[in-house]
Amino acid sequence: MARTITIKRGLDLKLHGTAPRTLLTTPSGGASSTYAWVPDDVPGLTPKMKVHVGDHVEAGDPIVYDKQYPEIWVTAPVSGELIAINRGAKRKIMSVEIRPDECQTQRAFAVEGLLDGEVSKLQALLLESGLWTLIRQRPYDRIANPTIAPRDIFVTAHLTAPLAPEVDYLLEGREEELRIGLRALARLTEGKVFVGVAQNSPLTLPAEVVRVEVRGPHPAGNVGVLINHTAPVNKGETVWTLRATDVALIGRLLMTGHVDYSRRIAITGSHATEHGYMDLLPGCRIESLGKLAQEECKTRVIAGDVLTGTQLTEERPFLPMSCDQITVIPDGSDRDELLGWAMPRIGEFSQSRTYLSWLMPRKRYTLDARLKGGKRAMIMSHELQSVFPLNIHAEYLLKAIIAFDIDKMEELGIYEVAPEDFALCEFVDTSKMELQHIVRQGLDLLYKEMN
Repeated sequence: MARTITIKRGLDLKLHGTAPRTLLTTPSGGASSTYAWVPDDVPGLTPKMKVHVGDHVEAGDPIVYDKQYPEIWVTAPVSGELIAINRGAKRKIMSVEIRPDECQTQRAFAVEGLLDGEVSKLQALLLESGLWTLIRQRPYDRIANPTIAPRDIFVTAHLTAPLAPEVDYLLEGREEELRIGLRALARLTEGKVFVGVAQNSPLTLPAEVVRVEVRGPHPAGNVGVLINHTAPVNKGETVWTLRATDVALIGRLLMTGHVDYSRRIAITGSHATEHGYMDLLPGCRIESLGKLAQEECKTRVIAGDVLTGTQLTEERPFLPMSCDQITVIPDGSDRDELLGWAMPRIGEFSQSRTYLSWLMPRKRYTLDARLKGGKRAMIMSHELQSVFPLNIHAEYLLKAIIAFDIDKMEELGIYEVAPEDFALCEFVDTSKMELQHIVRQGLDLLYKEMN
């Protein structure tokens, strides 16, 4: 019998632009002029090049390795010629671009018997195939340390963020890949594999894992909630976290012997030209997907949801490898109002009842990316706690992170949180502080201090 978690604190932000269960087509099958890997999409990895500009690679060939743990490889999503290593300040690698071949070739991996064989060989496969980069660890919310075995592994198969896609549709036709991927994860830990699913989810899971049904408003689907309400992380312990769609890629590798990053991605948002799902190969340029945004106003295209996603721009046009959703919303920078954020509003959303819209609530809202207010010192109003379901004092932990008080951070639960756990807090925060950025900086500084 499945365990059940019920969350009461949180907020379902109901926006226009949900994706119906419709499969959309892309221009020319979605082929992109170039594909790229972006290091910033993998927190904690320090990239060093294994190949050079002009080299030819197959899909699944290594292109980058980690400076600290050289056994961690990043592999090419397509076969083709490496045409650019784009660098930023201090020669930081910003992206590695590959021009794809017309006829794609793939590197073959030996996978026979690995699911029941030696665990070390299974781990080596994940490291060499590049799929290890999909695994995160807590504490620190960074790429998993291959030298530390996890106490438990947590997988989220329930997305509750605004306009989140339906996981069972993302995995339609790939259920066996998910089951094999979960069986593989169960072999990589002496503890348990917890899988968080929606209530009455149609997903069938193998006997090796623990099914946990999660109910309640966002962020009920966050893996941090699953950890906090099943087996919290204490100092000295390490757990791994993944999304179910990433686990399916591991299962696909074990079934086929090839690295295939392709996945189904939802196209959402009030200002998207079409809404639905596309079968895509991440790493592609966003313009290869055709005209995603309406032209009636300036828009913002986001890889991910509106709370935690990454803005796609001309400087950063590549779709991240672990992406399940694209969201298009109005930017808001081209709007000019008489009284600014103080304008009386009737039809706009307000969690704090600042606007009169709470008297006549709408079923769904159209929100843009404006702050609607100025940044100020943190206000201890306990408004963050109203949407923060973890058994952690959010405001006090944030103050400890800002002061970098290590003892206080440890006491208040820094080891089991990630920036995404504070995304909803950032949305309702009256002080307009970048809470996710604060948590990310705190985790990175703590990692350097403790290692």
